[in-house]
This record gives sequence, C-alpha cells and structure tokens, in this order.
Amino acid sequence: MSTATTSGSLLEVAFDTLPALVQRYALAQPQRLALRDQHSALTYAELDDQIERVAAALQRDGILPQQAVAICAANSVDYAVVFLGCLRAGVTVAPLAPSSTAAQLHGMLHDARARLLFLDAHAAALLAATGMESTLRCIGIGTVPPADRVSAPAVQITALADWQAAAGSRADAVTIDPAWAFNIIYSSGTTGTPKGIVQSHAMRWAHVQRGELVGYGPQAVTLLATPLYSNTTLVSFFPTLALGGCVILMARFDARAYLALASQYRVTHTMLVPVQYQRILALPEFDHADLSTFQMKFCTSAPFAATLKADVLRRWPGGLVEYYGMTEGGGTCMLAAHLHPDKLATVGTSAPGHDIRLIDERGEVVAVGQTGEVVGRSPAMMTGYFGQPQKTTEAQWISPEGLRFIRTGDIGRFDADGFLTLLDRKKDMVISGGFNLYPSDLEAVLREHPDLGDVAVTGVPSTRWGETPVAFVVPRAGRAIDADTLLAWANARLGKMQKLAAVTVIDSLPRSPIGKVLKRELRERFSAERGTLD
Repeated sequence: MSTATTSGSLLEVAFDTLPALVQRYALAQPQRLALRDQHSALTYAELDDQIERVAAALQRDGILPQQAVAICAANSVDYAVVFLGCLRAGVTVAPLAPSSTAAQLHGMLHDARARLLFLDAHAAALLAATGMESTLRCIGIGTVPPADRVSAPAVQITALADWQAAAGSRADAVTIDPAWAFNIIYSSGTTGTPKGIVQSHAMRWAHVQRGELVGYGPQAVTLLATPLYSNTTLVSFFPTLALGGCVILMARFDARAYLALASQYRVTHTMLVPVQYQRILALPEFDHADLSTFQMKFCTSAPFAATLKADVLRRWPGGLVEYYGMTEGGGTCMLAAHLHPDKLATVGTSAPGHDIRLIDERGEVVAVGQTGEVVGRSPAMMTGYFGQPQKTTEAQWISPEGLRFIRTGDIGRFDADGFLTLLDRKKDMVISGGFNLYPSDLEAVLREHPDLGDVAVTGVPSTRWGETPVAFVVPRAGRAIDADTLLAWANARLGKMQKLAAVTVIDSLPRSPIGKVLKRELRERFSAERGTLD
C-alpha cells in the first residue's frame, strides 16, 4: 500500500511507487477515469485489477524482479497496463521503438536480455525479420487481433487477455528497492547504435514529484500523442497517474484528431514536441477550437524556436513550459515561457535542485557569458548505459569537488540572469576554416524569410574550408522557394564566415518519431548527390 495519501503532497514522501499509488486511488476513487485510448477506457479500479493480473502472470511465468521484458507497440491502454503491471512485479521494462529496423530490434532485445516481448501487429512483422521469433515468447497488445497468429506465420502471438492471470488474481507483494532499474530506454539511434539508458525507480520518483510543481493533480486530463517508449512521453504520463489524473493516449499523432480530442475531453495538460505545435497551429480551424480548459502545455526533445513559442503563447490558452534535458538525466532547465516572454530564445534556468554548468574542452567550468558544453547533475540521473561501462564513463564529467555530472554534448551560454541559451549540439557544430559556426544561428536567420516553413543547417565536407554549412529548406504551404534566390538572400544577412555554400529545397525534413531532425541523413544525402564541395 502506498505511504502517500490521495490528498497529501508527494513532495513530502521520500520514495513510493506508481503501482502503489494506483492501488490507493483504486480504493479511494474507484470510478474515476484513469486511462483512455481510441478503443477503450479504464477507471482506477479497473486499471488496478488489470495491472495486478499482469503482475501475477509474470510471477506465474517465472519472471523475477529486476529481469527485463520488452514492449514494442503503438500507444494503447494495453501498453500502459503491461508497463504498470511489470513495475508492480519489480520487473524492468524495455520500451522499444516500432520505427526501429529489424537489426536494431534484434540488437535491443538481445541487449536487454528480454524474457518476454509484448507487441502489436506492426512489431510482429518487424520481429519476423529478426530471426528471433522462435526464441522469445510474444504477447499481443493493441492492434494484434485475438488470434494466435498474424500475417507473419512464424511469429506465434498469445493475446494479452489469454495470457493474463484470471480476474481477481493477486500477485505476491514485491518490495521495490529505489536503486532497481525501472526501465531501459534506448537512445533514438540518430547518431549511431541505440544505447540502453537505465533509469532507476528513484529517478522516476523524482520525475513524479516534479509533476506536482507544474499543476498535475486529480483534475488533470493529459493528452499524449508522442510514443510511450520515449522519455518525452513518460515524464508526463507517470506524474498524471501518480497524482490521480486521467491520461488520453493517441496511437499516432494527427494534428486535426489531436485538436478534436483536446476539445472533446476538456484537456488540461499536454506534452508535445515543437513540430507538433507547429502543425496544430497551422490548422485553419485552430483559432475556432475550444481549448479554454488548458492549464499547462509542455515541450521538450527538439529545438523550440522563439517565434513558435510566441505563437503558442498568443493563440493557445494556459501556460507553456519548455524542458531541456536528456533521457540520461542529469540537470534539467525549465522555461516557464508565459512568465518570461522576454526569454523565449533560451531554455530557461536550472530546475529546483538541479546543477547545470558549462565546461570547456579541458573540462574546466567557463565564466558567465562564455560558451561551453552543458553538463548537469540532479536527483534524476541514469544508473548508466546497460552493459556498457565504458560508454557510461564517457558520458560523465566529475566536478572538482568530486560530484558526478552527465555530459549533454550541447553547447550553450548563460546570461547574467541565469538563463541558458543553446547554441547547438557539439557534434553538429560546423568548424569552417578554423571558425566555430552554430547551425542554430544560421537557421534563425533563414526562419525570417516569409516563404520558409522549416529549415535545417548542417556541415558538409569542403576541400577549401574542411567543413562548410549548407541549408535544407521546406517551403511554407502554398509558397515556392528558389534555392539560388534564397541563398543570396540569406548570405546577405549572415556574417562573412557564416555564409552558406548551398541551399537545397526538399518536401520535408527527416525526423525521428519524437521530432528530432535527422541531420546525419541530410549530410549523407548531400554527400551522395554533390560529393565534397570546393
């Protein structure tokens, strides 16, 4: 049973678990809605029963605390039930991206040493291509039909309802150690092979406690359209349930459907990535939608342009908070944009209890106003990369006083008020003729062009300069862009050493499922088409 009360503050509780809180809400408010998706909904009493049946089935099958199971599926009530049921049994969850390649899925399942795989129809087809289908028991959730097979005949699927323990079953109580692995989240793989980021129960509890500070509570109705395998989603999903609210899950994002759901269910909270805000605001019907119930909107995972933040503040009711941090944890910055409209070009200040510093190439802390790599420390930090101690060591910076920080790989600068401006990813910085160029600076200039809808600047090989910046641009809907004309327009506004070598007009920027621009793909595309520039 939870040590927290349904009316008390979680900030006063040293540690608790989400399944324990759900159990308390099931007793105190059994008919309150907890979860909803396109097809089904569960009250807190029904949710508690469902996750108890999952925990009992895991124990029946011999899955022990701290062993791992994997989930690879689109968002659904089933997905949430399985995740929470695993936590109640002390089992570690490895949520995997359905957008992975077969090779990546094979690698992640092997790396996590998954004992079971919960999957939907799309993931079942992907699994068949890995050659692992005969060695791993598969449980169907979400879109998998209640049959023993899907289109890939080698993949044997047991429906979740058939696998779960019988209604009314009770799992043996498990005392959770805060240091146990809560989940293993695999990095997006946008820069290489995905790494398993181990987040402890203590780290997740810190995320839950933070939720109380930004308005989550029993009245919260949170609409989530980003995937549950992403930390972006989980930092809103868990606090909503931990504080007795309701979560509405979209299987996949669609701007028009999102707007309809937000109005229909009187949504109060949401987490979106910048490109989703952009697409929702672009809808002709946006300004006529009833969004008056919104209390707080959140954003993270990708650069959030100041002009877009301003548009959200102007047209969308409720506050707007941007989080800057890493799945690995470490320090987080928060920008309450509605309170600091003069700081929209920043990602805010260090969150309470977080320590953010900037270091140079020698690992020394730089002065205010100077640029450096962002490193952070907080109560919410990963244990490490699963099975990769060397990678874990490389991701850390030890301060002069012996404290452990997580390196972000981002370059930033603090202003005199303590607000952090991000200049770019360290790996994305372009070193041209010995000068450091930050693509974000160039992108900001290009965004001023009235015909431009989206832009990404990256460095490509150059015989003369070593590297040189090029831009990939997407025209605004209904507009056309001439590459040479835009190149001349931009270079007339850029500094001498910032000038672009080329502009390429494309239909859309390649993005990860949580909205990050895949600049590596853009560089590879440019090199394949143009080779090394003079």
